[in-house]
Amino acid sequence: MRRLLLFALLTLGATACEKSSVAPPPVDGQLEPVPNPHGDTTAPLPDPDLQNGRVGRSPRRITVSQLARSIEVTVGRPWTGLDSLATTMGQADYALVNIESIEPNLVFAKFLEDGARDVCLAQASAELTQASPEARVLSRTVPGELGDLRQLTDAQVRELLVYLSIRFWGTPLQGDELTRWTGFFSQAAARAETTRKRHQALAAVCIALMTDSRFLTY
Repeated sequence: MRRLLLFALLTLGATACEKSSVAPPPVDGQLEPVPNPHGDTTAPLPDPDLQNGRVGRSPRRITVSQLARSIEVTVGRPWTGLDSLATTMGQADYALVNIESIEPNLVFAKFLEDGARDVCLAQASAELTQASPEARVLSRTVPGELGDLRQLTDAQVRELLVYLSIRFWGTPLQGDELTRWTGFFSQAAARAETTRKRHQALAAVCIALMTDSRFLTY
């Protein structure tokens, strides 16, 4: 009798377990869940603190061809010496090198700084003789002929820097960073007047914008 009772209890327990493991029927209008055949493939996002505040892929440096075009469009004149340095700066020659290097390195930065000086100084010097603001690039927002840049108001300096940052980077300077750049421009303008080389104030800002990582990466 005891064996029969124990057998009955075990049978009822197994039946209850089977019933509890069966999913309830779907409600009308509700889709049945479909399991992912590949399993959980969701990769966690990287830590922003380890990527300078960025989430996602690391920034990539523009190619030498992109650099040449960016300088010509942004500054208004080409970097004529770039062709002779293209291979050294990472451009593939398809003889010995088949893949273009887009890794930021000291060689690229050094030659870019030299090129920025050549292009920015030449353009800033040319703008001194251009009376129309529409004909100028680095000083487009400065009204009238270019004179003593120390005479620009704080609002005019900020307007110029916002215009240039958008032109070079695609994003405007703002907040504390804009304030720091305003101070940098004021120092450059004062230095330029002291040395009687007025164009160097605009050139200094141009060089700083062009050698910033925001001009080189995307």
